[in-house]
Amino acid sequence: MSSTWRIIVGQCNFTVGDITANTKKILDVIQAAQQWPADLLVFPELALSGYPPEDLIFRRDFQQKIDQALKIIQDQSSHIAVLFGHPEYTEKGIYNAASLIQDKNMLIRYRKQCLPNYGVFDEKRYFIPGDSPGLAKIKGLTLGILICEDLWHLEHSFSLKRAGSELIICINASPFNLGKAEERMRVLRKNVRQTELPFLYVNGVSGQDDLIFDGGSQALNADATLSAHAGFFKEKLWTVVVERQTKLLFVSQKLSTTLSIEGSIYRALVLAVHDYVKKNHFPGILLGLSGGIDSALVLAIAVDALGRDCVQAVFLPSRYTSELSKTMALILTKTLDVELTHLSIEASFCACLTTLKLNSQQPPPGITIENIQARCRAVLLMALSNQSGKLLLNTSNKSELAVGYATLYGDMAGGFSPLKDVYKTMVYKLARYRNTLSSVFPEELFARAPSAELAENQRDDDRLPPYTELDPMLELYVEKDKSCIDIVAAGFKKEIVQKIINLVDKSEFKRRQAVVGPRITERAFGRERRYPITTDFDFNK
Repeated sequence: MSSTWRIIVGQCNFTVGDITANTKKILDVIQAAQQWPADLLVFPELALSGYPPEDLIFRRDFQQKIDQALKIIQDQSSHIAVLFGHPEYTEKGIYNAASLIQDKNMLIRYRKQCLPNYGVFDEKRYFIPGDSPGLAKIKGLTLGILICEDLWHLEHSFSLKRAGSELIICINASPFNLGKAEERMRVLRKNVRQTELPFLYVNGVSGQDDLIFDGGSQALNADATLSAHAGFFKEKLWTVVVERQTKLLFVSQKLSTTLSIEGSIYRALVLAVHDYVKKNHFPGILLGLSGGIDSALVLAIAVDALGRDCVQAVFLPSRYTSELSKTMALILTKTLDVELTHLSIEASFCACLTTLKLNSQQPPPGITIENIQARCRAVLLMALSNQSGKLLLNTSNKSELAVGYATLYGDMAGGFSPLKDVYKTMVYKLARYRNTLSSVFPEELFARAPSAELAENQRDDDRLPPYTELDPMLELYVEKDKSCIDIVAAGFKKEIVQKIINLVDKSEFKRRQAVVGPRITERAFGRERRYPITTDFDFNK
């Protein structure tokens, strides 16, 4: 009887709906793994379909491709055992399942028992729950199998322990948000301490529309110590070794350095941009570079995600654009070695004013004149996108989107919005973090007052409180659902709180039309925060 088992974890990047490519990736890893002395190969939850497949799962042709792929994988598996996630279609309904295959035989098919239906999850729409524990033997080692949410309910781990499991493997499609890695670790350690069993946690890594899957596969021994870790935000074929001594133990590995909050967010955004562009087959990206901190950060993210040759920056000055903005745009593109195109919006701005019978040299101040400029820029940027096929990145941040400090069909235009869930104060922190990797952003960029530069001497704090005050209020209201009374009690002035709440609520119609962007907080705008546009509910009481 073996006393050592080698397990290979495929912390892979699978594409939703590309069943052919996902199948090939699994088969390629199986073929490679068969050249090594390995006993088990493990892939994440719904690896075959990608996660989340959403309503694709209801299509008959999707089901046919899944069924064909399952047969191909089973026919081509030999020697090494393979555990992977996939949809399972039955007469009763569809299951979120995991199959363990060896030597062309199905050893076990486990069906996820706990279906999450909160936050970004909507699994009860698609799946029915399983009702039996997953237990299998690999060369004398008794394995228990869980799928993602099952781990968060201790009774399933206890059920596997009672059934004789010596090691529990949990396959996951667990999306990233701030604090999620620490939360996973707490739940894992709770399961380990309660069951006194070692756990292998396997997660995928990818960007999928607004979701980011960060990997973080890890192995914990029965004393809840972390023995091995695959790292975050990167594909990896990762090997762990299990030994039976006086008890079952993972062989310890050197652990990777823990990422800072800013480091985690930055790498998440880079992965999100990379996968959105590549998986949607865009030839490259372009963005409007204003000379401000937001577009500067998006430019750096884009270059880090795709390389400078795939990125085009466009500077679109108006009569209100400062020399500092021009200087910043030139410095940034020179530092990052990115092509910079200059397109003045003055001619189109004047044409719009003339058409509206306004004085093109001295137009009346106000939101109409400001928004015309933003929309002139959008027209040119979208035209360049149409000409080249490149994806236009939006550069608005969460603070602006929350209070409606953005122009529909203007600076809200684009195909993907990297900073959609990033508050303005975090934008500065991310830029500081990026400068620790290599110097990109000049100090003048941090020192200048935020401004849309749509009017003479305009500053964001002409209309809004400073972002250091605004962002904590938004976090309380948007992410924590705190009332006006609660926020005032936290130390903010009532009249300012009421103003901000009104701005947030009145801007819901804009957010419904905003482009998709990666989720990094526990409460992003979109599928997690669904507020009615039309409502008479008084949020200020």
